[in-house]
Amino acid sequence: MSLEYPDDLRYLDSHEYARLDGDIATIGITQYALNQLGDIVFLDLLEIGDAVSKGDSIGTIESVKAVETLNSPVSGTVVERNEELIDSPEDIGDDPYGQGWFLKLRVNDPGEVFEDSLTADEYSALVEGV
Repeated sequence: MSLEYPDDLRYLDSHEYARLDGDIATIGITQYALNQLGDIVFLDLLEIGDAVSKGDSIGTIESVKAVETLNSPVSGTVVERNEELIDSPEDIGDDPYGQGWFLKLRVNDPGEVFEDSLTADEYSALVEGV
């Protein structure tokens, strides 16, 4: 199976992504990270109204193999969280870049998304070594 890295996203080397739409960033994790983790059994995320700084934890994801901290690619305030995934974390892998998002943040500075993040090509090269 070939992995996808949509061009409209920015990626962190810790495998989170951000999709910026105006001043709202949609945050999730990549297909690559999901493949590494295996079956997801638990997801814990910040609450609506929580403020976060770039690089801070936005929650944890737990699989049968490991528990990983999720990092924010941008500073902002949580305006929405994907309650369906919290209830059914095993569904994350079905559509990680669509229905599999974790949080939506109102960003403090939209330009911050592009600082220290990777394009789809850069991220692909990082994880696939090409």
